Amino acid sequence: SKHGVPVSIISERNSYFTSEFWKSLQKALGTRLDLSTAYHPKTDGQKVGEDKLLGPEIVQETTDKIVQIKERLKVARDRQKSYADKHRKQLEFSVGDKVLLKVSPRKGVG
Repeated sequence: SKHGVPVSIISERNSYFTSEFWKSLQKALGTRLDLSTAYHPKTDGQKVGEDKLLGPEIVQETTDKIVQIKERLKVARDRQKSYADKHRKQLEFSVGDKVLLKVSPRKGVG
């Protein structure tokens, strides 16, 4: 597609696109990595060198998508917190009540 996240990325078997980072990113974005063969590297119909122009565009689209994902995660987290806060019962303690105190050596009292 001309706009938005691509359906697939065709690579000349460059290790940059086969790293764990790219695999997890493509899974999150719902894209697919297609590798061309050594004997027929231009299976995508592009001219030699044309694929190099896509690098900055892919990085920008990916960066934009990551920002969007982070914003959506914050909205979901805030919604879950609001729901939990509304349905949480206020605890009341009296003098002499026994309570369990959880202490973490790295974080202090938690």
